[in-house]
Amino acid sequence: MTEPDQAVISRLSADFATMASYLARASTDLRELQRIMAERTPQPAAAAPTPYYYPQYQPQYPQCAAQSATYQQPAPAHTAQAQPVGPVPAPRPQPAPNSDGWIGKVLAVAGVAVTLVGVVLLLVLAAQAGILRPEFRVAAGAVLAGVLVGVGWWLNTRPGGRVGAIALAATGIAAAYMDVIAITTIYGWVTAPVGLVLAAIVAGGGLTLARRWDSEHLGLLVLVPLIGLGPMVTDGITLLLVGFMLALSAATLPVQLGKDWTGLHAARVAAATLPLLVALAVVPRDSGHAAWVAGACGIAAALAIVSALILLPRSSRPVATALLAAAGTLPVLAVSAVAGRATSALSAGVLAAVLLAIVLVGDRLPNVTGAVRQIWSALSAVAALIAVAVAFDGPVAAPLLLAMAAVVAVAGRSSTVARWCAMGFGVAGACYYLGYAPPSMLTTATSVTTPVAVSTLIASLLLVACAVAMTWSWIGKADDVIRLGWTAVALIGMYAITMFTVTAGVLFGGEVYGFFAGHVAATICWIGLAAGVFRYAAKLSREERSVPIGAGMALVAAAMAKLFLFDLGTLDGIFRVVVFIVVGLVLLGMGAGYARLLAQQDQQEQQPV
Repeated sequence: MTEPDQAVISRLSADFATMASYLARASTDLRELQRIMAERTPQPAAAAPTPYYYPQYQPQYPQCAAQSATYQQPAPAHTAQAQPVGPVPAPRPQPAPNSDGWIGKVLAVAGVAVTLVGVVLLLVLAAQAGILRPEFRVAAGAVLAGVLVGVGWWLNTRPGGRVGAIALAATGIAAAYMDVIAITTIYGWVTAPVGLVLAAIVAGGGLTLARRWDSEHLGLLVLVPLIGLGPMVTDGITLLLVGFMLALSAATLPVQLGKDWTGLHAARVAAATLPLLVALAVVPRDSGHAAWVAGACGIAAALAIVSALILLPRSSRPVATALLAAAGTLPVLAVSAVAGRATSALSAGVLAAVLLAIVLVGDRLPNVTGAVRQIWSALSAVAALIAVAVAFDGPVAAPLLLAMAAVVAVAGRSSTVARWCAMGFGVAGACYYLGYAPPSMLTTATSVTTPVAVSTLIASLLLVACAVAMTWSWIGKADDVIRLGWTAVALIGMYAITMFTVTAGVLFGGEVYGFFAGHVAATICWIGLAAGVFRYAAKLSREERSVPIGAGMALVAAAMAKLFLFDLGTLDGIFRVVVFIVVGLVLLGMGAGYARLLAQQDQQEQQPV
């Protein structure tokens, strides 16, 4: 290789080195510019882009042609180059919602109400005044309904026409439904079963349209006006109107499947429940329609419970759904206003059993939460209480309610609702018990029939068991409540024991000697109960004795007060002698025995371990 060739190669090598230096400087300037732009414009957090990599080329000046021929540029450290990231454009501001949108909704609702009132006037008042023939009135109502629905359907396809479309469609559907009521009840052109079928078809079609448009408001505008305007067409609450409303409520249920429409569910429950409650208030017991009203009440309750179970899996407000189901069962609880004792008790009893079964298997049902089970548990208890109160008189209801209270208190000890239900049963049973076993029976010898006496004996024992069970169920919840509970147990026990012994004495010994013997036995039982409490207290440590000792002393004081204030002046002859001697001996034995037990216990505690 000649010298001029080497010179050319050297110049080219120097030029390349200069170009590499310029590129490296440009890369540095670009990175600095990108940093400055990032500081000026806030951007979302993102991974930092990988900058272009420009290897710092080190010029090599070949000393010879061979070295120049074998020269290779070093490989870059980074083979992947990231694309440059430009500034992120600011998001386009969203337009603010129109604050005047509620005006259109209010006007639409007002238009629905006014139009439906006009339809009612067309069907009812025009008929009374004889303005048009019935055929023209019904045809005019049908044409108006069809036109309104058609215009609403067309308006729903136009921009901004949803509010007006819902109002027009709701008005047309409600008008068609009242047209069906008119041809069934006012003109009698179709029979009641046919009218019910037509009503279900119209209501189902309108609510299907609400589902198609995904509009709960449309469903509400179909249902709510009918609740108020239906009685105007039928001239009051009639059985046929009740049937219409039940059909409407049932036809609405499939529309709600898969939808979380609590408002529509509330309207459905109101449509079935409100007419029935009014009917229960106005229908006479001897009208001959009591059985039909009772059956409708059962259907409404079944529809409310089944609807709640079907809708709960998709409901975001399970507590509201459970409360609405409870409201739907109110007619069953009040059916005794028109139905007989057997029908009313059977209806309430079946409702209580069904709700209790649902509560027991509620953890296996979807979205039947603890709050839902508590609501239905309380409703089941109320239904059971009503069933017992309606089915039986006091001498039978009292033992039954007291037994129910004891069972619920023991079985539902871990549930707050169960404990309160047991207390409700117990209070109701105690009120019945006091109704036919008042305190006056303890001061004056009173003869009662054998069934009442047997009921008193059984209820007295159950009253004590109920008080003990309820107090035991609250153990561990609150110390003050427990102390109050055991105090109540002592007072209730003293009254129930006295009533038991006096009633048994009068039943078997007559009004004179049996009454005296009963009080002797009662006083001895009081002092014996105090002895048992002291024996229990003696087995406890010094720190735990205070409450039982106080209870024992209170029992001794009560027994002594009864002994000197009542027995001494009321009892006669040998009865007075027996009660004083027996109580005195028991008190002597209690004192000696309690002192001995305490001494033994203290001696055992002082012995070294």
